[in-house]
Amino acid sequence: MTRRIDFYNDPQAPAVNSPVPSVNVVVTNEAGHILMIRCSDNDNWALPGGAIDLGESIPAAAVRETLEETGITCEVTGLVGTYSDPNHVILYTSNGEVRQEFSIVLTARAVAGEPTTSAESREVSWVPRDEMTNYRMDRSMSLRISHYLQSDGSRGPHIG
Repeated sequence: MTRRIDFYNDPQAPAVNSPVPSVNVVVTNEAGHILMIRCSDNDNWALPGGAIDLGESIPAAAVRETLEETGITCEVTGLVGTYSDPNHVILYTSNGEVRQEFSIVLTARAVAGEPTTSAESREVSWVPRDEMTNYRMDRSMSLRISHYLQSDGSRGPHIG
């Protein structure tokens, strides 16, 4: 089974060998709840998302990844920010791929579908905003969600 291991400011982290642009999506429903998945590769909760395929636009990747991982079709509505911390290194144990964090986080609204698990998601759930701290997640995901929850439109997107 593939595992994902995240390293932060760790001198023992393996050397990066693969730059992979990816997306995460803060999808909300009519109640304002946020769509979350419990990942199969590390058992943490996360926003849906994944790698942007060659020839694919950022919004198309966001819609595709959300549908694949959750069963929910969404419409992209905005940008939370960009995340490219070179001190955040991600190891995939199945093939030795080591990535530097490189993610674009978008906002979206759900337009169709029912929460459905996939090979990448053990659970899919609509989470009320005030319950986010009850879900175990990686520090990078927590940061992205916190930027979304704190955004009021006056500061613009996070760039990091």
